[in-house]
Amino acid sequence: MDHYYKERFHVQQDLIKKIAPLMDVSEIIETVREELRNLIPSAMEVCILLLDPDAQQYTSPLQCALYEQPVNCQSCKRVRPAVQRAISKKNAVVVSNSEPIVRPDGTRVAVGPEYAMPVFVEDRILAIISVVIQPMTRYTRKDFYLIRDFAGILGTIILNAKRQWEITREKIRISQTLANLSAFIPGSVRQMADRNPDLLTREKEQKHVSVLFLDLEGYTALSASRSEQEVNAIIEKLFSSFVDPIHRSHGEINETSGDAFMIIFKDHDPKTNAMNAVKAAFEIAARSRSVNQSISREKLFSDMEALEVNMGISSGTALVGMTRFKGLLDTRMTFTASGSVTNIASRLSDYATGGDILVNQATRDLIDGLWPVYDRDKVLLKGINNPMQVYSLLKPA
Repeated sequence: MDHYYKERFHVQQDLIKKIAPLMDVSEIIETVREELRNLIPSAMEVCILLLDPDAQQYTSPLQCALYEQPVNCQSCKRVRPAVQRAISKKNAVVVSNSEPIVRPDGTRVAVGPEYAMPVFVEDRILAIISVVIQPMTRYTRKDFYLIRDFAGILGTIILNAKRQWEITREKIRISQTLANLSAFIPGSVRQMADRNPDLLTREKEQKHVSVLFLDLEGYTALSASRSEQEVNAIIEKLFSSFVDPIHRSHGEINETSGDAFMIIFKDHDPKTNAMNAVKAAFEIAARSRSVNQSISREKLFSDMEALEVNMGISSGTALVGMTRFKGLLDTRMTFTASGSVTNIASRLSDYATGGDILVNQATRDLIDGLWPVYDRDKVLLKGINNPMQVYSLLKPA
């Protein structure tokens, strides 16, 4: 019987070549998903659902293509019958008459057969590959072989990522603590000094960046109604939950204040920087909701209003490099981006309300076709003379 050995071999070799230069496990998983989706002509979507409870520590959520707006791909199909049966039976499952995908707004997307394949790591199921194909189509024998091959590769990827995370967890914890609390030596400066001390004396350079500002709505009221210790505990818990998503999206926490963050995305091409900023914003929003729910369950804070995180993203050219603040007793150094792109991101976060994520025209153009973007018309932002076209990443209520 022909089991497509030659074709499967070449497919695996191509996949290994594509993921070999990648370091971030989320990028690797996304590449695996895209490859499998391209190899199955009738596929509407391929989802990789990580069941490992520690997965959020070393991966970022993937976005499902079957929804009108971004939905966390880690949870959108967990309750599907095919996925649940694959978990309970510890085996691959095909559902011929699959139920429609129900979007958050209640609309339904008709789908064809659904296939769920467990990914085993050390005899445990740490992930499920969920493949949904178009109505009135069928899986081929080759599709099943390819999905099984990819499941084996994914198992190795997840195992290596989990082990690497466990090895470096303590280092990450220390690094995050220093990045949040160090007033005089930001993490970016320490890292630059370690890698190349000459960078500390270089002049600033023009560079295309994306800047994400986040601001807490309700911080002033919270400060007025709670003790300083309580406010500090709440803000520290909330902001600490943002550090992992920011680092995974290749963002650099540049400045922090009592109720605000500034994050720079500068290490890739303009489109990738903008995509990373958007990914970080969505995950920050999800973490914010989770932490607010956690805080509200504590007796001491049960009557507290939720703290909304408003965000603004701006993309454009900025002057990037070292900034020094010299005093009589000490000198503070930070790596920052200065210019209108930073100012616009700050003003967008100020203008946003109710947990909104606002972006400027440049960011909207860079992510065109990747996420739904909603027109919020031209608005007059504080400190900016002319009205500016503003877009939101969240669908209006």
